Amino acid sequence: MALEIRVYPDAVLRQKAEEVREFGEELKRTADLMLDTMYRNKGLGLAGNQVGILKRIVVVDVNSGKSGEKSPLVLVNPEIVTAEGEIFAEEGCLSLPGLFKKVKRSAYVKLKAQNLEGEDFELEAEDLLARVFQHEIDHLNGVLFIDRLSPFQRRLAVEKYRKLRKKREAKR
Repeated sequence: MALEIRVYPDAVLRQKAEEVREFGEELKRTADLMLDTMYRNKGLGLAGNQVGILKRIVVVDVNSGKSGEKSPLVLVNPEIVTAEGEIFAEEGCLSLPGLFKKVKRSAYVKLKAQNLEGEDFELEAEDLLARVFQHEIDHLNGVLFIDRLSPFQRRLAVEKYRKLRKKREAKR
């Protein structure tokens, strides 16, 4: 069963998610539902905010849709501790369907997080995986990828998105 993906300008996307303090079966079910939702929508990552869950949980699978093999990652309370380099690449977002823009991100990140049992771990990532981690952690902080654009580019992106949304709604 998939969850409903919240789309811009839904206010929940601008709220900061709360730290997860309780680990157990409910959190595992939430992670499974989020993964199912991400895969059904052909996403590379999904944050709690995007499905109306204001908890600091992120699911990621950068192999999703490539080889058919799944390699999901679940990050609870993720936090970037180191970010280096720079990469400028196109991003999209399940909460802004159909909109793609080039965004500047760090090329390398080291993050700390917890797993579904509440155990701490660290993870390093480069390139695409690093970008996805940054994108999803931004969501947990109420930040969208369009916020990373210049004010002029952001205005153009929002205009384009509104047109895309009207076309989608007209097809229904």
